[in-house]
Amino acid sequence: MSFVEGLRCRECARAYPAEALHVCDFCFGPLEAVYDYERIAASVTRESIAAGPHTIWRYAALLPADGRAPVDLGAGFTPLVRADRLAAELGLGELWIKNDTVNPTGSFKDRVVSVALTKAQELGFKVAACASTGNLANAVGAHAAHAGMKSFVFIPHDLEAGKVVMTAIYGGNVIAVNGNYDDVNRLCAELASEQPTWAFVNVNVRPYYAEGSKTLAFEVAEQLGWQTPDHVIVPIASGSQLTKVHKGFQELHKVGLLDDEPHVRISGAQAIGCSPVATAFKEGTDVVRPVKPDTIAKSLAIGNPADGPYAVEAARQTGGVIEAVSDGEVVEGIKLLARTEGIFAETAGGVTIATLVRLANAGIVHRDERVVAMITGHGLKTIEAVAPTSKPTATIAPTLDAFAEVLFQIEGN
Repeated sequence: MSFVEGLRCRECARAYPAEALHVCDFCFGPLEAVYDYERIAASVTRESIAAGPHTIWRYAALLPADGRAPVDLGAGFTPLVRADRLAAELGLGELWIKNDTVNPTGSFKDRVVSVALTKAQELGFKVAACASTGNLANAVGAHAAHAGMKSFVFIPHDLEAGKVVMTAIYGGNVIAVNGNYDDVNRLCAELASEQPTWAFVNVNVRPYYAEGSKTLAFEVAEQLGWQTPDHVIVPIASGSQLTKVHKGFQELHKVGLLDDEPHVRISGAQAIGCSPVATAFKEGTDVVRPVKPDTIAKSLAIGNPADGPYAVEAARQTGGVIEAVSDGEVVEGIKLLARTEGIFAETAGGVTIATLVRLANAGIVHRDERVVAMITGHGLKTIEAVAPTSKPTATIAPTLDAFAEVLFQIEGN
């Protein structure tokens, strides 16, 4: 069963029922799910969670939908990998990679969509829809197909080919829009009013959808033996993931699953070509000014991030920072993670690792901290970013002499 009590405005705190609502009627602030933490604490233990499925639904009591019949492709409980070789290169001590590349459609978006469509079915919706920079489109297409729902996903026209194919293969409707993500999102906000029977996962059911990101924090804590890290690096697109990771650690303590109150520094990562949240953080303001995205990190290319101000607040409140890195650094970050730890990340992961490199070099990430870097999507989704510099070492004739010549050149002897 769900322990969600309703929705509450994040600005003026007005209460709303747990329906398909996302904006406060009074101040136009965003709505957020509210829970009965006392009842959760009385019903959930570490043991009961351990006995649950190896998906996000082991934490059903802390999610806003009824977990007895979830739309579940197996998202979550992804590996937390000790990254000693990468840590050694960066001069760090204890470093972990939360590897969400292994989710069903290759990104963390499977978490949020599983929650959103479970709630959407609970509310009676038959059609799933979204505005997407790619990963969300993949996840909506797959989960809608699994649930027997129709789907309409809206994407920028210049999205990476792999993400377009991976969305279309599930048989739903893929609508490419001549514009960037912010144009697509604006259209979907209008369509949500025109199509009231459609569940736009990141519009009219957004308060529930966003809660799926908390499961990253839940899993990290559980996988660390019900302890929290000292510092987490999170990529920023809308800013929702960062704020929900922060919320997730706090909730675990509220319901008695953590012995000590968490003190986790939350830092954010953006690409310079779309870094309105990093800019606001550096300027010491909570006003996130929209920008026109221009970066290879298309999954993070949201020029007008809905949760940007809350991401800035969370970083400041926890003692974290928000940094932006160049496209060149992004590519090097992808290669560095692959070379040291055998994990192939998409461009968003390259942003996270490049930011980690910067913060380590600047002494902002400390050697004595337990650090977790969130890698949220698989590199096969954005292969164009590294294809020009990732080619065969050599092309040879099928003879021993030809290979011997190449081996001599490679080994230098």
